Amino acid sequence: MSARKPEDVDYIQLLPELKNFGVVIIDDFHVLAANIQANIADLLKTLADEEIRDCKLVVIGINRAGDSLIRHAPDLNNRIDVIKFEIEPAPKIEEVIRLGEGALNVRLEAAQQVIDAAEGSFYLAQMLCHELCVEAGVSEAVVGPHPRRVQSSFSSVRSRVMERQERRFGEAVRKFARGTKFRPSGRAPYLLLLKWLAESQRWDIALRDEIPKHPEHRASVSQIVEKGYLATLVESEDIAKIVHYDEPGRVLSVEDPHLIFYLRNLDWRSFAKEVGFTKLEIEDPYDFALSFAGEDRAFAERLAVHLEDSGFVVFYDLNEQHRIVARDLEEFLGPIYESGATLVIAILGPQYGERRWTRFESDQFKDGFSEGRVIPIWSNAAPSSAFDRTREIGGLKYDPAEDIDEQARALAKVCAKKHDDLVQENGPQIEITFPSET
Repeated sequence: MSARKPEDVDYIQLLPELKNFGVVIIDDFHVLAANIQANIADLLKTLADEEIRDCKLVVIGINRAGDSLIRHAPDLNNRIDVIKFEIEPAPKIEEVIRLGEGALNVRLEAAQQVIDAAEGSFYLAQMLCHELCVEAGVSEAVVGPHPRRVQSSFSSVRSRVMERQERRFGEAVRKFARGTKFRPSGRAPYLLLLKWLAESQRWDIALRDEIPKHPEHRASVSQIVEKGYLATLVESEDIAKIVHYDEPGRVLSVEDPHLIFYLRNLDWRSFAKEVGFTKLEIEDPYDFALSFAGEDRAFAERLAVHLEDSGFVVFYDLNEQHRIVARDLEEFLGPIYESGATLVIAILGPQYGERRWTRFESDQFKDGFSEGRVIPIWSNAAPSSAFDRTREIGGLKYDPAEDIDEQARALAKVCAKKHDDLVQENGPQIEITFPSET
């Protein structure tokens, strides 16, 4: 049964109600809906507990498919066998190539390059050897006492394979890289996910493990994961065909070896430019840091939401409580407001200058006024004497007596435009680096 065929899925759903169904193999288990996966997990446990001999289930899925089984039925952990297809060592890949050469009576001059490019995959090694032979006109075993030398250029073959995979995957991969809220000067969290996936030997990445390896991108990538943006993107039909995302387990994976070859052989700097990104060297952990007194929290929260919906990384204290607790607040907050955000948004209400933490925060970013990296937003409820020196700087206004959400939405657009203009002004138009390469 294939989890990709609706008629098979209908039968799979009936399995818990059937008796004596014999041997059933469920392929592509990972694409089943979570409730069906849970029912199958329960059925597996029942079959094991009751030692039912005339019913057997075999579940096949891509990397970590077994994790979803265990998540639905933890008792299965010691009751099932998970058969993994490991990354093969270079000598095994070489053995496959030599056996193929013997069968065809040929000798591939680019054999070592194939071994390196296959990165432990029998399939990729066979595909590349096939392409080398085709380019040399070898389509069947060579007759003769001596092996024929296949001198096809590996770089030429790789380029041809990449062109073919570009036609097949290029549009969907670029769509994934742009994400749900594409901004040319943005942090490109989706593109980074693709690159991390390409670097993974397992053809998948567990985001709970992967994100901590890249602290410079923690905030932006965590945001698209935790807010469900990644899950929404992968639901689109063209992307769902090439990438699988297990949202509960937070595992992103691919199953097509052609796609993993395509990703591993991309020129990432050229690809980033082609996608439309103009600057991916991000120095600041946050795009915006919000500073406000408690009286303006409702407005600050809606402003943070709208900025994040546009793809920005925002420091808003309630979103960071798990990082703030048990920390020295001045030690934690000081660097963020001093230099950890591209722009600080100071929401200036009647009590802003009267509160300890707003005074501390403003002391950290006071130099930012002359540098053009502080955006004042004055509350209409604040008397003109409050924080007067900011009145000399171009700022924005909001009225706490009016619709908070609509005002926050409108002002978020202005702040977003200011951010993007500032990023473009302060750096080269194209400056793309991937720290994980260094």
